[in-house]
Amino acid sequence: MRRWNVVSGVAWRTLKNALTNPQILLPTMLFPLFFFTAFAGGLSQVSKVPGFDFPPGYTAFQFVFVLLQAAAFGGVFTGFGVARDFEGGFAKRLLLAAPHRSGIVLGYALAALGRWAITAALLTVVALLVGMEVGGGAVDVVGLYTLAMLVNFCGYFWAAGIAMRFRTIQAAPLMQMPVFLVLFFAPVYVPLSLLEGWLRTVASVNPITYLLETGRGFVAGDAPHVLGAFALALAFGCLFWLWSFRGLRSAEAAGA
Repeated sequence: MRRWNVVSGVAWRTLKNALTNPQILLPTMLFPLFFFTAFAGGLSQVSKVPGFDFPPGYTAFQFVFVLLQAAAFGGVFTGFGVARDFEGGFAKRLLLAAPHRSGIVLGYALAALGRWAITAALLTVVALLVGMEVGGGAVDVVGLYTLAMLVNFCGYFWAAGIAMRFRTIQAAPLMQMPVFLVLFFAPVYVPLSLLEGWLRTVASVNPITYLLETGRGFVAGDAPHVLGAFALALAFGCLFWLWSFRGLRSAEAAGA
């Protein structure tokens, strides 16, 4: 099998399973919408807190977080699929059939991107329908979704590295919990300047904070530290890319 055949075959199978299996499709679609509704709607009065200054409004403020969260967990959920394929024996047959085994990792990555793209499109439509304001231009919008795409790859490569080392869906909490903690120890509900105590200290060194601030800046049309945010996302993407490929080597050595 040529490398592209491996990539496209794995991506199509994984994406098809995700879109035709309600147990996979519904959580992928409904969780981001639930969080967006709960945060942007139920907590909208937070925007009246003294010192809260985000011109596009609280809906846009929370949209960026939910978009990045959906991107990260779209990657993690694809990692769950990798683990299930190893547990069910499909991945072992794939390793035997594919001479270009790097295409396996990349195929799942393409599927993760496809899953997130569908969720992001739905989330964006819903946000616009409820009146989300966007202060940035076309370049800012492209920057926001590109940043979210990099977060998607980071989430997938992290989870895939775990999945290929443990090769069982029982490793799902190990894939999910670190991502969950990193996301929710960022300035989710208010800007960093309004946080206090240990939470502000943790959020100040949390890399997701800088991605969030840049993403929210894209929506407002005044994005801070753009180069730093993209450099950070690319650095973590490369790190987790190596992590996932070393996981593939671990699976090969174990005979899957």
